[in-house]
Parts: sequence; C-alpha cells; structure tokens
Amino acid sequence: TKMLNPVSRSPHKEHKARLERRIVGSTNRWRLPQEPFFGDLLALPQMCQALGIDIEESLKNPERLRIPKIQKIFTENLKDKASQNGEADVTLECLGFKWELHQPQLFQSETLTKLYLAALGRGGSSPHRALLPGKVQERSRVKRMIISLKINDPAVTRVAFATALKNLYLKDEEMNVEEVLGVLASAHVLQFSRLFKRCVVTMMNGLRPSTIKNFYLAGLRYKEEQLTTACEKWLEMNLVPLMATQIHLRHIPQELLQKVLRSPRLFTFSEFHLLKTLLMWAYLQLNSKIQAIPIHETMLTFFNSFPKKCCFLDRDIGQSWLPLFLCLRLHSITSGRDLEELRHINFFPESWLIRVTANHYHAVESGGDMAHLKDLTTQAVRFGLLFDQENTTHSKMISIYGFFFEIKGIKHDTTSYSFYMQRIRHTDLDSPSTICEHSAVSLKSERLVKYEIRAQTLVEGRWQEFSTNQITQKFGFVQPCCKSHALKIQTVGIPIYASFAFIFPLS
Repeated sequence: TKMLNPVSRSPHKEHKARLERRIVGSTNRWRLPQEPFFGDLLALPQMCQALGIDIEESLKNPERLRIPKIQKIFTENLKDKASQNGEADVTLECLGFKWELHQPQLFQSETLTKLYLAALGRGGSSPHRALLPGKVQERSRVKRMIISLKINDPAVTRVAFATALKNLYLKDEEMNVEEVLGVLASAHVLQFSRLFKRCVVTMMNGLRPSTIKNFYLAGLRYKEEQLTTACEKWLEMNLVPLMATQIHLRHIPQELLQKVLRSPRLFTFSEFHLLKTLLMWAYLQLNSKIQAIPIHETMLTFFNSFPKKCCFLDRDIGQSWLPLFLCLRLHSITSGRDLEELRHINFFPESWLIRVTANHYHAVESGGDMAHLKDLTTQAVRFGLLFDQENTTHSKMISIYGFFFEIKGIKHDTTSYSFYMQRIRHTDLDSPSTICEHSAVSLKSERLVKYEIRAQTLVEGRWQEFSTNQITQKFGFVQPCCKSHALKIQTVGIPIYASFAFIFPLS
C-alpha cells in the first residue's frame, strides 16, 4: 500500500506544526495533526467501506471523513426502514449493560460516531453491513463491532441513558419533567444535539418551585445560557408571589438569588414583601429541619432571640449574606409599623435604619421631595399587581409622604388590558381612618412624579414585556392631571405581572 509522504506536500502555514507519531493498529506512521482522519492508509479502506465512500474520492476530499460529514452521509444513505429491523451492527458496553445499536441511529451521536470510527481505525471487526450510496449490499457474516463508553457523570442513570438511546430511534418520544435532568446529562455525554435541545426546551417549560434549583445548576454545568437565563427570568417574576410561600425557597442558590434581586425587572407587591421573602430565605438556611413555611411571627421571634450586643448582619453568620440585603431598597419601606418591626428583630445595622428614618424625615419636611433618590431604575419605590384570570379589575391603595395613589389594572376584553396610577384625596378613600391613622397627609395641590409602569407575561415559553418608559408628570386632584399615562397591552398571557415604580423628584 502506498503511503502519503508528509514531506512531499506543498508547504502551508497550517502544516508547520511539529509532526506527531500516532500508533494505528500494528503500524507506527508519521502523520500531520491536522489530518481529518485519525488512521493511516492501512485503516482507510476499511473505514471507507463501512461508510459507503469511494476511497479515491476520500483522498481527493478528506473533508468527507469529518464527523459532521459522516453523519450527513448516513442520514442520506441509510433511509431504508427495513434495515432497522435487521440485526444490530454495534454493541455498546456502558453502565454495566450491553446496548445493541444500528449504524443509521448511532451516527446521530458524535460521541458514538467517534468511538465507532476509532474502533475501525484500530482494525476492529467490521460491522454487519457495508453500505454504498443508493444501494444496500448483502449482509456479511462477520463478528459484530463492540465499542465501550465510560461515563463519570452521576446524573446519568441507566434509565435516563436508555431513554436517550431510545431517542436515537424515535424523534418525538415523550419526556416528563421528572426524568429530564438525567436525559439531558445523557444527551450531553453522547453529544446528541437534537435531544439535548429538546431537554432544554422541556426544562424551560417545566420551571416551578420544585425544579428551579436543579434546572439552574444544570444550565451552569453544561454552559447552557438559554436555560440559566430562563431560570433567572422565571424567578424574577415568581420569587415574591410564589416562592415566598414554598419550602423550596430554601434551595435557591445565593448566587441566583443575588442576580434576581439586582434585576430591574424584579416583581414584588411592595418592598416590605420582598424583605419578608429574603428574611424567610435566611431563616430556612438556618433551620434545615423545618419542612413547612412558618408564620411570619415565628420567623421574627427566631431572629429576635439572638443576643442584642450586635445585629444579625454584623455576626459572622450574617456577613456572607450581606450582599443580598444590600440589594433591598429599605428607603421604600415608609410604614412606621414596618420600620418598628425591623428595629425589634435587630437584624440590620443601626446605621442603616437611622439613615432610612432620616431620609423619611427630610422628605416629609420638604413636601415629599426624595432628594436622596436619583435613578429610577435602581432606586424607585416599587409596587405590583398580579393580574390573574379571575380579575376584571384589580387595584391597590398606596400612601407615601402624605400622598395617596391608586394603582389599577383593567381587563377590557379577552386579550386587552390597561394599567395606570392616579392620585386621590385622603378624604376619598374607602376607609380613610385605617390608612391615615399613622400617616402624614399632604395638602399640596400638585406633586411632581417620575414613574414607569411595566407589564410582563409568559406566552408559549417566551416572556412578553411592555412599558410606558420613564415619564415625569405633575399629579393634581382633578381630571386629567390626577391620572398617569395608561399602559395598554394586547396579550393572551396570564397571569400578568404589573409593576409600578416611581420617585418624587425635587419640585
């Protein structure tokens, strides 16, 4: 057999790399590292026979022997369904089992393709059939090819691996959320891209409190940015309304939680709701045996039980969580009752609470101006409405520095909604005594407000986002100046997460 001589080739920058020696069967040949096939000419005829490729053509066009090209050849040449009913061509030894596979299916996996071609290159037994384009030759009576695969990923179970191999034969095999992690890991090991993408889509559609942690960690492990982004987005919307009442809250990784807390898209009913959710997360980290979400008073009692010589965040155990609580906008908590609760549990440094109280005092003294707040995106006071299928109208009354607003959502028809905020007099409240009992009341006829109204909803696996963008407007008591610009949206998504963010700039 004639052998290619590397020295006789025309010089090329690509081939200036040092030649390497590679053992191929019982031979010991010089070869270039850049050569597309891994064996020498002694193994090449056997490989070409198995692939149904003319050897002369492969020498003229070595690119045909690269893995993607080989997979394409098998896709085109092995469409005869009858061939699938015959005996297997390859036995795969893996996870203590022997799996029988056929060439057309095996070549969908890059890992199995490489193992198979490596076995051919070592001079292993030929497979049952040799295939030529457009024609199936008679079955040769030779020993079946055996290949072995060692898997170190603990997420790959025998059942999950069997499901992955089954998907080599069945394109749309059903997959449930409970088994998808193992199947994803198996698809990654096999380098079976079609199945891997299906698993990612299944996981993105199966996000819920019980799966969010494992799906997020899987996205990180396999560097699947689409999945990790989907987990972050889902948690931005559901941290307060859903996770806050679930024991699965304790499993959210701190890194993920911090990303979500920093997001300008984070949904919350109010800043105090977000604070309670974060306190509950901390409580669950410290009480690993608790199997149900406790009542709010139980959590407060726990944190209040620590010695009073320093606050919780100044303790060693609280220092690692400091970045999380720095993400909170404590200046948005204006209720005297809520602020008193924070002092009572001795969780935050006294300097934080003094600064918050001082800012509130100066804002009230200056007619509501929030001089310490400049950036609406990162510092705004936040409120939210969760508009679900049962709502035709949904509203909430809020008060801050003596000003009263109603935030409201209206459903006009099956797909049309609008969201807005309007200023109201304290005397027009349904129960003014309840809201105003511990609140200041401003009699200023106008209040300058910088605000943004956002709405987000999930439709067929994709998040739709709507916004008024940032608007600065003077609010009075009478139409039309008492009402904000309305955010009007068209969507089939439910629920709708509507967020209202505003600050009172210097007037």
